Amino acid sequence: MPTALITGVSGQDGSYLAEFLLGQEYHVIGTTRDARRALYLPWARALAGVDLVELPTAQDVADLVRSRKPDEVYHLGGPSKVSTSWDDPAGTEQGIVLFTALILDAIVDMLPSPRLFVAGSCEIFAAQDEAQDESAPRDPQSPYARAKLEALELVRAARERFGVYAATGILFNHESPRRGAEFVTGKIARAAARIAGGQERGVSLGNIGVRRDWGFAGDFVRAMWLMQFQDEPEDLVIGTGLAHSVSDFCDVAFRRVGLNWKDHVKVDPALIRRADAPLRLANPARAKARLRWTPEVDFERLVGMMVDAEKR
Repeated sequence: MPTALITGVSGQDGSYLAEFLLGQEYHVIGTTRDARRALYLPWARALAGVDLVELPTAQDVADLVRSRKPDEVYHLGGPSKVSTSWDDPAGTEQGIVLFTALILDAIVDMLPSPRLFVAGSCEIFAAQDEAQDESAPRDPQSPYARAKLEALELVRAARERFGVYAATGILFNHESPRRGAEFVTGKIARAAARIAGGQERGVSLGNIGVRRDWGFAGDFVRAMWLMQFQDEPEDLVIGTGLAHSVSDFCDVAFRRVGLNWKDHVKVDPALIRRADAPLRLANPARAKARLRWTPEVDFERLVGMMVDAEKR
């Protein structure tokens, strides 16, 4: 039975990955900063069977890698929201770059070492009006994006210098019923369900014209796993290759509950972020070819899943 260590196991991606790996008959160790809170999450059942370890610092996780010697490490923990990174740039840098560096240090110490997957972000790329692959120009526009780019470079350097099996998944937007309302997709899904139930009357959003490549987190974790078993590790763009606007998301979400989104959605200029790229669209051709991976959940089904979960 192989052993996998997942940082941030109680989050959206971590919980889906834990479910997937348990289904593959792994022993799964999962780290979280608050084990008690994790057990009361709506998706806590996904963590059943996980060896849950409460570790408050990055150094604690690095020490766990050394002591438990997992076969695979999936580093998903750390800051995950672009907008909040402006409130604490130094904390964002520490939570992403230092965390990654300490795990890499532990892995290098253990040669032959565990295989490492690190969750990266499409936010490292410059804004473009076309699909982006691994060679797309880099131009991070937030503390979060800059930290993610620095972490990617650390992984690449460790791979080239020490020969470790380490790769970064450059992840485009991915959502699920486990996405919180602090993200626009979760906010829309929750609003549609509550408005339909008479609990709310409307919802305010920012720029509804921006377009994003939205996939299902459950599909993305399969790609993370497949990236661990290539002949040579490499950083890959993970996305669907299709983009939809925020207004498209609203349309599907509100139709799911029999409503017209235009009757309930208000654009609030105060919520518009000038730094938002008009388009984030993946070109996942290399990942599809290398991994033989294809997303299974399309956009309409994804939005429907999220709204249905909020209704329940």
